[in-house]
Amino acid sequence: MNRTKNKNVMVKLFLSGLLTALSAVTFAQQHKTSEPAHPSAPAKTSTSTHSGGASPHTNTASHTNTASHTTTSTHSTTGHTTTSTHTTTTSHATTTGHGTTPAHGTTTAGHGTVGAGHGTTMAGHGAGNAGHSTVAGGRSNMSHAAPGRQVALRGGGSASIRPNGQIRSINRNGMHIEHNLHGGRTIVRERNGARIVTTGRHGGYVQRPYMSRGGRTYYSRTYYYHGAYRSGVYRGYYWGGHPYYGYYHPYFFHAGYYGWAYNPWVAPVYYGWGWGGAPWYGYYGGYFAPYPVYPSAAFWLTDYLISANLQAAYAARAEANAEADAAANNSPPPDDQMASSGQPASAPNAPVALSPEVKQAIAEEVKAQIAASQADASKTGSPAAGQSGGDQATNGQVPPALDPARRTFVVSDDLAVVADGQECALTQGDVITRLTDTPDADQKVNVSISSSKKTDCAAGKTVAVSVDDLQEMQNHFQEQIDEGMKTLAAKQGTGGLPKAPDTSTVASDVPPPPPDKTAGKTLDDQNADADKTEAEVKQEAGSSGGGSQ
Repeated sequence: MNRTKNKNVMVKLFLSGLLTALSAVTFAQQHKTSEPAHPSAPAKTSTSTHSGGASPHTNTASHTNTASHTTTSTHSTTGHTTTSTHTTTTSHATTTGHGTTPAHGTTTAGHGTVGAGHGTTMAGHGAGNAGHSTVAGGRSNMSHAAPGRQVALRGGGSASIRPNGQIRSINRNGMHIEHNLHGGRTIVRERNGARIVTTGRHGGYVQRPYMSRGGRTYYSRTYYYHGAYRSGVYRGYYWGGHPYYGYYHPYFFHAGYYGWAYNPWVAPVYYGWGWGGAPWYGYYGGYFAPYPVYPSAAFWLTDYLISANLQAAYAARAEANAEADAAANNSPPPDDQMASSGQPASAPNAPVALSPEVKQAIAEEVKAQIAASQADASKTGSPAAGQSGGDQATNGQVPPALDPARRTFVVSDDLAVVADGQECALTQGDVITRLTDTPDADQKVNVSISSSKKTDCAAGKTVAVSVDDLQEMQNHFQEQIDEGMKTLAAKQGTGGLPKAPDTSTVASDVPPPPPDKTAGKTLDDQNADADKTEAEVKQEAGSSGGGSQ
């Protein structure tokens, strides 16, 4: 009996100890729920339905935690389905639907949405179908579709028609025709190994392969304008599956002159340009004002090239307006354009001035180009000396227009771009800043408009510009600096300018060939082909007034 009694006591003691242990475990678990979740917590699955109005959203989220979190969500909204997968390394991604609002998730940084809104692959903001987009590497995915309609042409090709019925562009039989907003026309065609670019009715260039050296290809260009010829050499780049052509210096100055142009002068100098009575200066006087004094040649060259571009803008506008007047279906030009005489109708009211900050950015680009030219000059005489910012000519290297060190560009031709869904113009002398480095499928990158004349795209807007156009801006910029350095060499020591060291030049290792005197006829023939093509497209597309701008 005593043995039985002792056994019962032992059982009671065992059960009491077990209950105490279970209570301790329960207490610990209750208090542990207030601690942060650990990244390697067990997987859990939840299914929830949120209803907003008549459009229910069903969300199924699965979290798997093995050093990363994956969220897969499907939203069905009255026939619209969006499926997105987000993967993160250091953060939790959650998806919740509210009414008809697309969900927002976190990827690596920023906010991601596939259907609409803002998204990020690595950094920045983007949208899958619309809006602005920047991804790793700086690729531009911004929508830049121009308003109007696209026409598929019989026999192949396409045309873009503006809302007013005018032809914006044509792609047919290897020819691309583009009309800007001020009546100008550019035609580009690759034919029999030549690149033929016609600008307006009286000019353009013909480019042909010239020579190969050190694994690099050089091209000759013959420019033709109103009966005058000149030639130059351009170096070939092939990057991202697309060819580009960079300006190649025809000559170099001695190192001492480059140093004199780059470094500050002993004292700032005043220089009178004599523009007071020039029509272009009166027309753009509210936009551009020269520096009161020049602390170095870089600032003098900045005013030199800005003024040259504004003079070109004035002349191009006058010529385009005269051509528009001669067209049968010409419509009256808006008040920002020149009068029918080719002179400005009136100076714009309340123009937006070229700010000191933007001019400083241009001056820094000028200095960078002077330094690059000085470095390239030291290589002159060696086979295929590298130029234009270093040895970048080999295949797979970026062209100068996409050099990360080059961001500021002065517009050198009349371009039509899209801002906020509407077309607007960039003209000679406007200033843009490249934002992205990798072209999109249309070979375009995003740029911000740093400064513009009153009638052009508004400053601060972001638009897409083709890398080909940026490269031509860079080519023109380099050529103008060469011309400006030569002009400054002729004027040094006079008009208040300080005296410079040796200003003689040395020919580059790839001198330009003589001009191709057949270029004028080639360009005229291309204009005639374009006229015929536009007449056919105009009839086929049923766009009254389509080709005449």
